[in-house]
Amino acid sequence: MKDAIAILCGGGPAPGINSVISSVAMAFLDGGYRVIGIHEGYKGLLSGHPSVQEIDFKFADDIHKRGGSALKMSRYKPKDEEFNTRFFVEYNIKLLVTIGGDDTASTANRLSKFLHKNDVHIQNIHVPKTIDNDLPLPENTPTFGYQSAKQEGVRIAQTIYEDARTSGNWFVVSAMGREAGHLAFGIGAASHFPMIVIPEMFNKVDVTFDRIIKLIISAIIKRKLLGVGYGLAIVSEGVFHFMTNEEIKNSKIEFTYDDHGHPELGNVSKAHIFNILLQNKLKELGLKVKSRPVELGYELRCVQPTAFDLLYCVTLGYGVKKLFDEGQTGCMVTASPSGKISPLYLEDVSDENGRVIPRLVNLEGEKSKLILEHGLQYLQPGDYEAAKEFLPNPEDYDLRNILDWE
Repeated sequence: MKDAIAILCGGGPAPGINSVISSVAMAFLDGGYRVIGIHEGYKGLLSGHPSVQEIDFKFADDIHKRGGSALKMSRYKPKDEEFNTRFFVEYNIKLLVTIGGDDTASTANRLSKFLHKNDVHIQNIHVPKTIDNDLPLPENTPTFGYQSAKQEGVRIAQTIYEDARTSGNWFVVSAMGREAGHLAFGIGAASHFPMIVIPEMFNKVDVTFDRIIKLIISAIIKRKLLGVGYGLAIVSEGVFHFMTNEEIKNSKIEFTYDDHGHPELGNVSKAHIFNILLQNKLKELGLKVKSRPVELGYELRCVQPTAFDLLYCVTLGYGVKKLFDEGQTGCMVTASPSGKISPLYLEDVSDENGRVIPRLVNLEGEKSKLILEHGLQYLQPGDYEAAKEFLPNPEDYDLRNILDWE
């Protein structure tokens, strides 16, 4: 039986997945291997009758530039007792290629160890993927999909900005991001948003709704003083990761709750939450400002990849073959800006509990400092007197006071 490789995708979509699948497939087809795609991630792989996709050159060529994923995805995370050798023996698998985040990678490592103990020897190589850009890759290289998602986010943001100018409204935008603010920061900075709120900014104070809403109002009043009655504020959904359940419950927003009493944030629009709370505060202050919510999330995940991600994903895909030929296993493939392929092992980027340490926005970086110093618009001491027309205590709406920055 011909030697084969298997490819599966875990987690949520990101632009460039198909480019990775295509490039991996072409490299191994050229080497005489059979290439098998697995639908529904680990759920499909470990089922009694997995749904597979035979990947030939035509299939790989057709999907290269498409958004989404030609292989159906799943967030299913199996327990060790669910592992079995059936698929790997039946298809004579020599390499398992996983495309996903750190959970997908760590599961591949657990599965590989199980197979080894049962005398089934395969290599496993992971291609790190997330539009959140929060994996600690070498040389600060982005995760694939981030640049394409950011580009689409900027396109939508520019249209919303024109709506704000045309209608004289404010828009409150929320952008995806588990606990890092890269996507919101990138979209907001590129689009000249007057206010950007990301979790990394709360490095000296707790993340609260009150502080977030005050930051937005600070921008609204600053713009009024500048003669501009419209604008946009973008908030990373990652701020919720650092809020207590009590803070979320006290917002008086209606949530559904899971079996452990945690609010199910995935069931609600984060932008809607911020906008409702903003409107409530504006009314309390007697300020007549219209605002509307816009969510940037699922709209970004399946767009057609940009030229940057197309080339990047091709490099990663061919890099999988390079690492395989070198005998590498249990690692992630990385590509430097110059195209150098290197393995990255989870243990080298994980904490003592085995959790991958997220890469946060570096507020001390030169680019971040420039954006924070010159890009944002908020009340400062020189504005306090004029701002008293709108606020009884303008100093409480100064970004540096809100965040306790010196």
